[in-house]
Amino acid sequence: MDASNYRRVPVAVVAPRDADDVAAALAVCREHDVPVVPRGAGTSIAGQATGVGVVLDFTRHMNRIVSLDPGERTAVVQPGVVLDDLRSAAAPHGLTFGPDPSTHSRCTLGGMIGNNSCGSHSVAWGTTADNVAALSVVDGAGTPRRLARGWDAAPEGLRALVDGDLALLRTGFPDLPRRISGYALDALLPENGTDLARAFCGSEGTLGVLTEADVRLVEAPGARALAVLGYSDESAAAEAAAGLLPHGPLTVEGMAADLVRETSQKSGLPKGGAWLFVETGGARPAEARARAEAIVRAADVLDAVVVDDPAGQRALWRVREDASGTATRMADGSEAWPGWEDCAVPPARLGAYLRDFRALLTDHDLRGTPYGHFGDGCIHVRIDFDLLTREGIARFRGFSEELAELVVAHGGSLSGEHGDGQARAELLPKMYGPELVGLFERVKDVWDPADLLNPGMLVRPAPLDADLRFAPLPREPVDVVFGYPHDGGDFSAAVRRCVGVAKCRTASPGSPTGVMCPSFRVTGEEEHSTRGRARLLHEMLAGEVVTDGWRSTEVKDALDLCLSCKGCRSDCPVGVDMATYKAEFLHHHYEGRRRPAAHYTMGRLPRWLRAVAATRTARIVNVLARVRPLAALGKRLGGIAAERAVPEVAPRTFRQWWRKRPRGGGRPDVVLWPDTFTDHLSPSVGQAAVAVLEDAGLTVAVPPRGVCCGLTYVSTGQLDLARAVLRATLDRMEPLLDAGTPVVVLEPSCAAALRTDLAELLGDDPRAGRLAASVRTFAQAVEELAPQWQPPHVDRPAVGQTHCHQHAVLGDAAERRLRAKAGLTGELSGGCCGLAGNFGFEQGHYEVSKACAEEQLLPSVAAAEADAVVLADGFSCRTQLEQLAGVRGRHLAEILAEGIARSGPADRRRGRS
Repeated sequence: MDASNYRRVPVAVVAPRDADDVAAALAVCREHDVPVVPRGAGTSIAGQATGVGVVLDFTRHMNRIVSLDPGERTAVVQPGVVLDDLRSAAAPHGLTFGPDPSTHSRCTLGGMIGNNSCGSHSVAWGTTADNVAALSVVDGAGTPRRLARGWDAAPEGLRALVDGDLALLRTGFPDLPRRISGYALDALLPENGTDLARAFCGSEGTLGVLTEADVRLVEAPGARALAVLGYSDESAAAEAAAGLLPHGPLTVEGMAADLVRETSQKSGLPKGGAWLFVETGGARPAEARARAEAIVRAADVLDAVVVDDPAGQRALWRVREDASGTATRMADGSEAWPGWEDCAVPPARLGAYLRDFRALLTDHDLRGTPYGHFGDGCIHVRIDFDLLTREGIARFRGFSEELAELVVAHGGSLSGEHGDGQARAELLPKMYGPELVGLFERVKDVWDPADLLNPGMLVRPAPLDADLRFAPLPREPVDVVFGYPHDGGDFSAAVRRCVGVAKCRTASPGSPTGVMCPSFRVTGEEEHSTRGRARLLHEMLAGEVVTDGWRSTEVKDALDLCLSCKGCRSDCPVGVDMATYKAEFLHHHYEGRRRPAAHYTMGRLPRWLRAVAATRTARIVNVLARVRPLAALGKRLGGIAAERAVPEVAPRTFRQWWRKRPRGGGRPDVVLWPDTFTDHLSPSVGQAAVAVLEDAGLTVAVPPRGVCCGLTYVSTGQLDLARAVLRATLDRMEPLLDAGTPVVVLEPSCAAALRTDLAELLGDDPRAGRLAASVRTFAQAVEELAPQWQPPHVDRPAVGQTHCHQHAVLGDAAERRLRAKAGLTGELSGGCCGLAGNFGFEQGHYEVSKACAEEQLLPSVAAAEADAVVLADGFSCRTQLEQLAGVRGRHLAEILAEGIARSGPADRRRGRS
C-alpha cells in the first residue's frame, strides 16, 4: 500500500545499492515478465507506488547526496535522498530546494520527480520539474540514458512521435501552474527547449527508473515572516488568493477551520472560518515582516496575524502540514479518504470552482474539507467515501466521473501535485481527449516496449474502483478487549486510521519535542515504523498474506521493537495508537499459551514488589542482585537483558514512610497516587512531592493499599489481568471518587495509563471515566489547586527529557510553566529514552534501547552546563540515564523540595505572605 485507497501484493521488494543493481533487477524481471515499480516515500497518494511485481525501494541504500556545488547552485542526488536532508545540506550555503511538499521530512527526491511534486512554495519556485537539470535513468529495455535538453538521449522513435503531432502538443495542454496529469510531452516542443528531463518528470515510474538526478537549488531568504489571514470561509479565502500573487509571496496556502481540531493550535490563529498562510522573505527580519504587513494591508480580511519568530512560524506551519492527516477524519470522527486529493484549476477560478465542488459533494451526499495550495489553484481534500460497500463504491465512481468533468470545465488538471496513478488515470480522456491519450500510450511503448514499468498507471490504466485496499477486510467488528471509543469499538477501523502519510518515517522526531517513531529511527526498517506495523495488522485482518491471524509471527516480530511510547498517539496526524494495538495483539497472540518469561517477571512487577515489601526482604534481594552469577542466572530465567543492572528495591517503601509520618486530619485536597515505581523503587520522589504539595498549602492523602494503574499488565498484553486489577482499583478508590478529590500521579506512564487505558479497557464502568478525569500530573495539580503558591527559586539551567507518555497523552504545558516560575531555564529534549518500562530490560532489546537514548537524550545531557539540573520525571528515563551515562536524573518534585528545604519554613512563610 501507499498513502492511497489501493492495495497490491508484490512478489518481492528489492533495495538496490547502485545503478548496476537497478539494471540487474530490471534484466531479471524482463526475463520473467514481472512488472517493476520504483518507489521512494512520502509522495504517492494515487496508487502509483503499489504493484504486483517487484518493488524497488530506494530509501534503504540509494539515499546519498552525491555532490553539492554552492557556486553553481546545483546538487547531484540519488533517488532515495529525503528532501529535508538535501535542504539541510544546502542550508549552510544559503540555498534550498524550492519544491517542498508537506511530507518534506520523509519524501524522497525520486518520488518527487516521479510525481512532479510541488509543495507550498511553488508560487515562488515552481514544481520539481522546474528545478531539475538532468536525470540518469534506465528505461524499460534496460538502456541507461542521461536525459537533459536535446534529443541525444531519447529512445528511438520518440522524436518521430513528437514531430508527427506538433499541433496536438501545442494545443492539447491546459495552461496553469499545477498541470501535473498525463505526460509532459509539451516539454519536448522545440520552442520549449526539447527538455527530456522535464518531460520525464511526473511519469510515475512508467517510462524509466531514475538512478540519479541533477537538481537546481535556489537562494533561501535570509529571513521569513508569516502572515495568516482570516476569512469567513474557504471560498472567500480562495477568491482572495490570486490577488495576493502580485506581491511576490513565497507561499499562499489555504485551509478551513474544520481541519483545526486542537484548541491549542487555534489559539495562534486569527479569527475566521478559513485562513490563508502567506509567507514572505527578505534579507533581514524587518524586511520580511514589512512585506508581510504590506500584504495584510492589501488584503480584505476579517483578522490577521504576522509572525516573524521562527518558533512561532513553525508552530503555525505544523497546523497547515498536519491537515493531510487531520483531513482523514471528519469532525464527528467518521473516516475520509483520498481519491480527489490534488486537482488544480487556474488560480483566478478557484473560488468559483470550490463553490461548484461543494455543490457536487452535496448532490452525492458526501462531505469533505478542502485545503491546499490556493495560490496555485491546487486543492487537497479527503472525502467521506464509503469504500466498504458496493453501493458506496458505485457512488465513489459516479462522483469521480462528474468531478473530472467539473475540473475540466474550469480549465483544470485532474492532478495538481501527486500524479494520476490509479485514482485518476482512467479519467484522463475527459481532460485530454482520446487522441492525446493515444499519443501517451505510444510514447509509453517507445520507452518501455514490454510494458514492464508500473503497468496499469497513466496509460491503459486499471479501473479507479479496482484493487481497493479495504476489500479484503472483515465486514463485522473483530472481538477485542480495548473499547476503541474513537473508532466505534471497531479494531479494523482503528487500524484503518493509518492512511500512509508516513510522518513516522522520519530520521528525527517531527518536532524538537516529538517522539514518534523511535524504533524506526534506529533500524530504518519499514516494518518498525508505525505505518509498517499498521499495514501488517491490516494484512492480519485481511487474512490473505498474513494467514495465521492473531498467532502471526510476522506481526509479532514487527511489534516486538515497538517501545509502546505512545508517541504516535499524539505525533501521528491521524492518531494511530500502536501501543494499544500492540497490547491488544499480545493479549490474543498468547491467549491460552505460555508467555515469554519477561511477561511473568516485569509484566507482573507490582505483585513481586508487593511481596518483597510484605516480607521486608528488599535488602536481601538487593544483595543477591549484586552477586554476579546469581544475577546472571536470574536475568536469564526472567527474560532480562544480560547487559542490564537490576534496579535496587527501596528498603522502606513510600507507603511505609507515609504510615509512620505524623499527619493531620480533615478532608484531603489531593490524593497522591503511590505507583509501583514511586512506592517501591524511588520513594524519595513521593516524599518530595508531599513536601511540595504541603508547602503549597494542600492536604495530602494516599489511597488504600492494592490500587494499581495496570501499566505493566497492559504493556505486556495481559489484558484480563489488567482489567481485574483496574476493577479492584476502582472498588478501593470509590469513596475518594465520590468526593471528587483530584488524584496526583507522579509517574507519567502510570498517569497516562489511568487517563487512557483505564477508560478504554473498562468503558462499561462509569467509575473508570471518573478516575481518568480526576488524574493530574504533579505540575497540573500545583497550578490548578494552589495558583498563588510561589515555588522556590532554583535559578539553574535544566536538561533532560519530557517523558514520552507525558508528551503523547498528558501534555507538559503546566510543567513548563512551573519550571519557568522556579527559574529552571532551557528546553527538555524530545525523543524517547529507549528504556520504556519493560522494553529496554527485555532480552534482545538492549541495543535498540541504547540507540534510542543516544539519539537525543544522552547528547543533550552530555552537552549541558556543569550546574545544570537533569530532569527526568519517569523512572525509566532516570534508570536509563544512570545506567548508560552515570548521570542522576531527578523528578521536578525533588528539585523543588530541595529548594524548599534550603530556604527553610520561616523564609517560605514570609515569601508566601
